[in-house]
Amino acid sequence: MTLADLRTDYRLASLSEDQVNADPIKQFSSWLQDALDANIAEPNTMTLSTVNANGRPSSRIVLIKEVDQRGFSWFTHYTSRKGNELARNPHAALLFYWIGLERQVRIEGRVEKVSPGESDAYFNTRPLASRHGALASEQSAVIANRELLEERVEKIAADCGEHVTRPQHWGGYRLIPDYIEFWQGRSSRLHDRIAFTKNADGSWLRCRLQP
Repeated sequence: MTLADLRTDYRLASLSEDQVNADPIKQFSSWLQDALDANIAEPNTMTLSTVNANGRPSSRIVLIKEVDQRGFSWFTHYTSRKGNELARNPHAALLFYWIGLERQVRIEGRVEKVSPGESDAYFNTRPLASRHGALASEQSAVIANRELLEERVEKIAADCGEHVTRPQHWGGYRLIPDYIEFWQGRSSRLHDRIAFTKNADGSWLRCRLQP
């Protein structure tokens, strides 16, 4: 068996225009709920792609923590590689892939920081060890070894205990979408693709794309 021989014929479902909610945010929420109901492993995982000042893209997996009419939100270190790239180019792409349902959703748009109050509220819900870790880690920076990181965590845990304040370098981002595409796998690679593009007045234009 070679990589060229690996293939799956998708047959679980179809996606037609009359099945898609006119509001793509509501449609996304419906598909996310389907993934939850189907016990898909970590259905809130998404690939986040950013671009640096030279136009070089980079991607990583992050966890979505909120979706509403304002957009799609996640939390991370502002001084990380993705944080620095978003500071220079505040546009990004998200990708959700629920293989058990043969579905993916592509989302593009402008990114902004959420309010400090929203970041505080979410930070305070995190497990205590995760809050300690957020203070200890200079995400994306080089470190000599694992032991040094664990020593930092231990010191912060000893110094702060349960009274951990959100550090200023950590908080949330929200992607405000202007493009959302729903992909349903179909047999013989004739996949269904329904795309929404936001108009200047805030309304959404829907169309079908060839697979």
